[in-house]
Amino acid sequence: MSALRSLQPVIRQTAARTAPRLTVPVRRFLNTETAPTLYSAYAKVVGARKGHVEGENLVVDLTMAKALGGPGDRGKTNPEELFAAGYGACFQSAMNACAAKMGITMPTKVEDSIVETTVYLVGDMKALDMGLRVDMKVKVKGLDKGDLQKVVEEAKRVCPYSRATQGNVATSVEVVHFD
Repeated sequence: MSALRSLQPVIRQTAARTAPRLTVPVRRFLNTETAPTLYSAYAKVVGARKGHVEGENLVVDLTMAKALGGPGDRGKTNPEELFAAGYGACFQSAMNACAAKMGITMPTKVEDSIVETTVYLVGDMKALDMGLRVDMKVKVKGLDKGDLQKVVEEAKRVCPYSRATQGNVATSVEVVHFD
């Protein structure tokens, strides 16, 4: 009996090496109700899609896009453009942070790293059944495509916008060649 007990550690080690390994994706859960606030942004909207927005460091005039039956006034924007700008900037910041953590060097010139984000308002306006879809194109000069893909995958996991929209907004992120 004691001979069997002395073999147990060897049996366990052998079983651990030969057993198939199952990897379960780890889903990070952040309780946004109790997590410490890192930054907060405030905006006051007056006049909906045809009004204006005021924030601490922001004054923006809004217009209804031509595609939605509005004038599409030059020099004004709309909620979808603001969302595209915010998501793209946040995603690019997440890429930079992830690359640094992964030991991958991103370009030092800001024009050598580009995130182009298109936000689509989709659905049926008459039925008031609308949602968003996002397409993102990522271009980084001088970075190996494999390394860039790793950075993008990690950024998708940690970007606050990506996390907020996951399972709710169809999002496509494509790595494209930098011209």
